[in-house]
Amino acid sequence: MPKARGIKVITANRQAFHEYFVEERYEAGISLSGTEVKSIRAGHVNLGDSYCSVYKGELFVHGMHISPYEKGNIYNRDSLRDRKLLMHRAEILKLFSAVTQKGLTLIPLSLYFKDSKVKVEVGLCKGKKLYDKRAADAKRMQEREADRYEKSNGKYD
Repeated sequence: MPKARGIKVITANRQAFHEYFVEERYEAGISLSGTEVKSIRAGHVNLGDSYCSVYKGELFVHGMHISPYEKGNIYNRDSLRDRKLLMHRAEILKLFSAVTQKGLTLIPLSLYFKDSKVKVEVGLCKGKKLYDKRAADAKRMQEREADRYEKSNGKYD
């Protein structure tokens, strides 16, 4: 049986784009158990308050919630356990130096299947100030109003 090709996004961390400027993006594999993968396939995963850190030269994701698989009984793992991300050592060292020297943060941006393997998109992010968030909201509202205006054929309601 041939492998399924392509990318299927499972979940995205929309809150991260509101709270941070994304400087760079990286793709990483993730170490999971079998019941966790089945739960992810069912869509029971949340990246809401998750972040990544480097510990002893390895990259870990913290706070990623994967609900226990309903039919997994004794094989289920803790839903909030720290999970190891799989990247090349040189990339991990590069991320570690950026986090320690520049004060950036590692945030998981999305979780997706790529050729039947679970991958995590990790972003090297810089925190937004309150005025940055307000400016982004104002810009989004202007774009919405411009789209509404164009959709109504240039007529005001």
